[in-house]
Amino acid sequence: MNEMPTRAQVRAKEKAAGPAVRHGRLKQHRPFTALLKIVVAVIAVFGVTGVSLAAYAAVDVVASVKKSVKLVDTKGNTVTPGVGAMNGAFNVLLAGSDSGGGNSAYGDRGENLNDVTMLLHVSADHKNATVVSFPRDMYVSIPSCPDPKGGSFDSMSRQKINNSLSYGGLACTVLTVEKLTGLDIPYAGVIQFDGVIEMSNAVGGVPVCVAGDIEDPYTGLDVKAGQNVLQGQQALAFLRTRHGVGDGSDLGRISNQQVFLSSLVRTVKSADVLSNPVKLYGLAKAATSNITLSDSLNNPTTIVSMAMALKNIDISKVVFVQYPNHYEGDGVAPTKDAAQQLMSALQNDQPVALTGDTGVGSQADPNAPATQTPATQAPTTEAPATQAPATDAPATQAPATGADGSVELPSDVHGQTAAQYTCSKPFQD
Repeated sequence: MNEMPTRAQVRAKEKAAGPAVRHGRLKQHRPFTALLKIVVAVIAVFGVTGVSLAAYAAVDVVASVKKSVKLVDTKGNTVTPGVGAMNGAFNVLLAGSDSGGGNSAYGDRGENLNDVTMLLHVSADHKNATVVSFPRDMYVSIPSCPDPKGGSFDSMSRQKINNSLSYGGLACTVLTVEKLTGLDIPYAGVIQFDGVIEMSNAVGGVPVCVAGDIEDPYTGLDVKAGQNVLQGQQALAFLRTRHGVGDGSDLGRISNQQVFLSSLVRTVKSADVLSNPVKLYGLAKAATSNITLSDSLNNPTTIVSMAMALKNIDISKVVFVQYPNHYEGDGVAPTKDAAQQLMSALQNDQPVALTGDTGVGSQADPNAPATQTPATQAPTTEAPATQAPATDAPATQAPATGADGSVELPSDVHGQTAAQYTCSKPFQD
């Protein structure tokens, strides 16, 4: 019988044999994630709890980033803006797709159309932000767009803007809006139904005022008159409803969405989300998990840098405006003179002031706080009785300017500021 080796003999044998060879799968290197984990460890040693939590949250955000979309310029070159602290003015386009994103609960949606198209312009001094909503049924020219499968699509002289997403994807929607506005748009994203739900959940719901009961069987919206805190499915239904508000048109839906968005801005500001790194990265995670982003925006650091640029903007300087339009055929067409005033202001980095009403889908909140920030929107009674429609104004007419240097838009351009408390107006025949 062989004797069992002693512990000393085993150690001597291992030492003579040299280091053991270990076989197994090599771990993949993820430099950015690894770096963030190191940062967490270092900061934790110094006990800076808030920042270390933010760094840990950033690691979690990285894991949720989805595949991104490449944007191109009119020559087909890839758009690659710098990543880092957000300096100067910037433009971001957000398209809301009517696709269910693969969720069978929403049914077969058919074509992937951009029912919502919005452009955010933040001024170079980070003191003003303008959000322009483009009506889905507005006729525009669509330039030649890259085909995601290779090659390119021909340009089209007159199509509804919501066809651009199905025609050539997000890059095509960006090129279309760039052509329409004359602005460079280096950042963009597409959000689908599930994304709206998660974003509303991330902020704990958005309070909205409703002037009367709204029940829309098309979207499942069921809200009562008064204040409603919306999140999840009801937040989505509220943003989608068209038949339940105003005159049942997409224009009514835009002003109804601005009721929600202005309240969202107030909610984020009052909850101090933009100053709380943990909450901010939580919101960034909801975005990166549920929005298909451009390459230039598919980075939580970039998203947070943008949010930090917005955090000190006064809510009265956040303006939601509907792209100037008028009815034409089975859709709407741009109102050229008013649109030129709006776009020239943004191109020259000037703030804009509204002089018209909030639109057919909303109205002033009669119970607005007495201390609310005064709106930049002038009462309609102050408009001269002889004022001509914007479409009749001479092209050379210089736009009026406010005391703060803002460009005053014509009275038939609708919108509101985030400081204005408004209510959704139920559908009326």
